Amino acid sequence: MKNEKRNIIWSNLNIDVEEWKDDYKECLEINGLPADDITDEKILDFAIETNDEYLDDEKLNLDIDLPADIIAIADIGRWNGRVTGYKEIGNNIKDCLTAECEYAEWYVDAYGNLRFTGYHHDGTNHVLYRMFRPELSDEQRENFTNKIYEGKATNADISRYTVRIGDYIGEVYGWKFSGKRPNIA
Repeated sequence: MKNEKRNIIWSNLNIDVEEWKDDYKECLEINGLPADDITDEKILDFAIETNDEYLDDEKLNLDIDLPADIIAIADIGRWNGRVTGYKEIGNNIKDCLTAECEYAEWYVDAYGNLRFTGYHHDGTNHVLYRMFRPELSDEQRENFTNKIYEGKATNADISRYTVRIGDYIGEVYGWKFSGKRPNIA
């Protein structure tokens, strides 16, 4: 992937014990616990648990209903190779923040696309989340999802049938993106 700007919503990649040490000490102090037995393992456990709670906070921040359903377009790493696929999620952005990977990161790229990268024992998953254009017919949606299933969907198809959702997320966090914002209610 190019060196592109990422507006990270949540990540558990590269948790650095040193960056969490002061927070851990403050937590011990607030709770009246002794700070004499601090280990990297305890700090890491604290960091992971606290960071997981932050994901719940982000789901609350992104509890946003969209005018149409979201589709997750995936490039999935499996033990027997890579496959493409999709999943229709519903119309709330918070429902995108769910994954079955050991390590995960959700971000909005410089173009306003919500993306996910997840690492698991078989490989790496990459997901692009987009909103179906509200005016699509059932037949158009089916044609598009068939193209994804067959591995034949192009960037032009994605732009034709869907719109980015990063603008809705950007309103929460104050982020702006390149390109024209979709004109959707």
